[in-house]
Amino acid sequence: MSRERDRRGVVREVRTDSLQAPQSGITGGAPPAMGGSAEDALLVERARHGDTDAYGELVRRYQSVANRTAYVITGAAADAEEAAQEGFTKAYFALARFRSGAPFRPWLLRIVANEAKNRRKAAGRRPTVDLSLVEDRAAGDPSGSPEASALAGERRELVLTALRRLREEDRLVIAYRYFLELSEAEMAEALDVAPGTVKSRLSRALGRLRELAAVELRLDG
Repeated sequence: MSRERDRRGVVREVRTDSLQAPQSGITGGAPPAMGGSAEDALLVERARHGDTDAYGELVRRYQSVANRTAYVITGAAADAEEAAQEGFTKAYFALARFRSGAPFRPWLLRIVANEAKNRRKAAGRRPTVDLSLVEDRAAGDPSGSPEASALAGERRELVLTALRRLREEDRLVIAYRYFLELSEAEMAEALDVAPGTVKSRLSRALGRLRELAAVELRLDG
């Protein structure tokens, strides 16, 4: 028991030093580039051997994207921050089970998303998608896709209204792609699905979004 308390004390130190997200943490901060994967692997290996400074660096790197992921699901800033913090804590205690060589970010986001889902269900709240969550990411999306253009343009509020009506799994896959800019490989890891499933799941989600957006457009007109 004393060893377990010591380990939780280490996590509390990391949370105190690194997990107090500023209010802007949910709306800003680009996720680290995939080029950081090698650095992540070194940090994870050090953290697995008890280096709390290394884990603190992982927390600082992914605090913003963890908060944003949780917010997409919970729709409440306070719940999102708590879910992200608990996700980091659970990830810390699960490092021994982390597969060496796997990307850390999507593995972490899967843990955070599960925690956020549990909190939302416990609160009985239907999530929302705030404009502030997407305005930076969508405006800078380089893909030039119709979906990204709609989110960045005049139709943004209409599209987001439709987005709020989607099922949780559809909303999350769209958020991972267009708001958090995860790669397909990262999305597969975060969603815990086969890589070939990501494209079809995203395509179906976008199809449902277009249908709902068309309804919203008719109502708006």
